Amino acid sequence: MSEAVDLVVAGAGGGLAGALRAAGHGLSVLVVEASEHFRRGNNTSMSTAMFPGAGSRWQAEAGVEDSPERFVADIMAKTRGQADARLARTLADVSAPLVEWLADSVELPLTLVTDFTYPGHAVPRCHSVPGRHGSLVVDHLARRVTEHPDIELLAPARLVEVPTDDEGHVRAAVVRYPDGAEEEIPTRAVLLATNGFGADPELVRTYLPEIADALYQGSDRSLGDALRIGEKLGAATGFLDAYQGHGAVAAGAGTLVGWATIVHGGILVDLGGRRFGNETRGYSEYAAELAARPGGTGWIVLDEVIFAQCEPFQDFRDTVDSGVVVWADDAPALARATGLPERELAEELANAAAIARGDWADEFGRTSWERPLTPRYAAVRVVPALFHTQGGLLVDEHAAVVDHAGRPIPGLYAAGGAAAGISGHGAAGYLAGNGLLPAFGLSYLAADDVARRLKNTQ
Repeated sequence: MSEAVDLVVAGAGGGLAGALRAAGHGLSVLVVEASEHFRRGNNTSMSTAMFPGAGSRWQAEAGVEDSPERFVADIMAKTRGQADARLARTLADVSAPLVEWLADSVELPLTLVTDFTYPGHAVPRCHSVPGRHGSLVVDHLARRVTEHPDIELLAPARLVEVPTDDEGHVRAAVVRYPDGAEEEIPTRAVLLATNGFGADPELVRTYLPEIADALYQGSDRSLGDALRIGEKLGAATGFLDAYQGHGAVAAGAGTLVGWATIVHGGILVDLGGRRFGNETRGYSEYAAELAARPGGTGWIVLDEVIFAQCEPFQDFRDTVDSGVVVWADDAPALARATGLPERELAEELANAAAIARGDWADEFGRTSWERPLTPRYAAVRVVPALFHTQGGLLVDEHAAVVDHAGRPIPGLYAAGGAAAGISGHGAAGYLAGNGLLPAFGLSYLAADDVARRLKNTQ
């Protein structure tokens, strides 16, 4: 049997932040990660690295008035009151301390994103890194973890079981290696940061049938491990129908075009050349809506100004580099380049420009238009995708997993997609940052609680 550690973290996304936070409290930590390619293959590394921080010092410096209360109000509005109110308040409260700790203690180069505001956020509150890509975040955290004397990173290795003692307290973590060998590692606390179940087709079809046939654009290790481990220990689950979708993955490239194209004034049309809704409601719900259109695909149309505005995103630059963006000097040329019907596309572009100028109201209720689109046009064909699930194990305000009576299971914690999040039900409640905030915020809170518990029992 291996030497005991204070905390075992399963998952090297937000779990890396939890490991660093716990080690900062003087705890010994083992991080177990199922994929040796986690620096590029987990959901954090695939993200746009948006960390909400309500009331951060960057907001104060930019003159942005924000607060946890305002953030909670945005969460509840986007989810139509369906989000877990206690968890929403918990994560809103920790959001600013979290981003400031990531910058100050972890030295992550965060800045406030002020060039646009994501749908559902009343003010700019998302903080990101240069390139706005999660791979930089994971690379940075992994480097800090491997350099820390009190943290060991074990990859590839998969957490498969969490044994408990006669009183139901976590006593060990069972790890399985690629050759099938298993090792039981004594510990008094386990943080499940293994993400959700998006890579398990059976679970997706059971809980998320509307998006089950769409492209899955997440980690291949999001197999529902936390659900199986937690349920075996009597954990309660919730919001299993919640997920983050996306309506802007480039067909033929698999890269993220990004919703900044829409926020800056672009439009999304189906194969008939027509818009079919208010695009600015959110990119998550647009996944299922796009999937329901004929052919399950469409085209985002933008112009040269929007193109330049989106270049700060590494994902957008990757899309451009893949060669899937087409250009045209006018509507007829754009129709030829895309294969869309010329009359319908030309009418839609003219209508959108008129609405953006304020000539009349949009039939779908869109009111956010930075400016009318003008030639030269660019377009990219997009397909809907499932990015990650948002339901999972129910946790309390300390990220402790609870049973069906709401009582914490001693020593068991969950974060990110392993835990039920704050997106309510379905896809429409997802706000930018609703993936990373629970992943990093709950890991941060779990580390604090483990340190407190262990100190109190010494």
